[in-house]
Amino acid sequence: MQAKIGIIMGSDSDLPVMKEAAEILDHFKIEYELTVVSAHRTPKRLNDYAQTAAAKGLKVIIAGAGGAAHLPGMVAAVSNLPVIGVPIKTSKLSGLDSLYSIVQMPPGVPVATVAINGAQNAALLAVQILALNNQDLEQKQQEYRQEMEAKVLKTAAKLEEQGYQNYLERSAKFAD
Repeated sequence: MQAKIGIIMGSDSDLPVMKEAAEILDHFKIEYELTVVSAHRTPKRLNDYAQTAAAKGLKVIIAGAGGAAHLPGMVAAVSNLPVIGVPIKTSKLSGLDSLYSIVQMPPGVPVATVAINGAQNAALLAVQILALNNQDLEQKQQEYRQEMEAKVLKTAAKLEEQGYQNYLERSAKFAD
């Protein structure tokens, strides 16, 4: 099958965050490609990637970057495909630098931007974009949301039944 979504990142150090986008796409059985494209260290690779993405069959590009975070904006400047930027949390400014770099795009060069380290939401937004022209995918997306709702309702019922103190004591996910 041909990849529909490109997942790119400025460095392999972004992979622990960006793998979450891949996991969502795996869940929906959407083909993707995943690679490193540095806006600053490999500008020719960035340009080539962005210019050929549509011809390769990609429909959406998810671009994660930290620090100066120029990758999503530079891809959007070269490609007509929708670009979703994922600001990566940094050690110096906790990802605010990344967020500000991605959201401050000039008029005419849009980049959809998710929360810091929000690769899951980036993938879900890409799924929504693809679902506009794919009823099967739209149905899978609706089922996914129903599964999330059922999980929250189950958790709420358990919390209400046990009371918050017992819930915290019994819940492994809150353990140190």
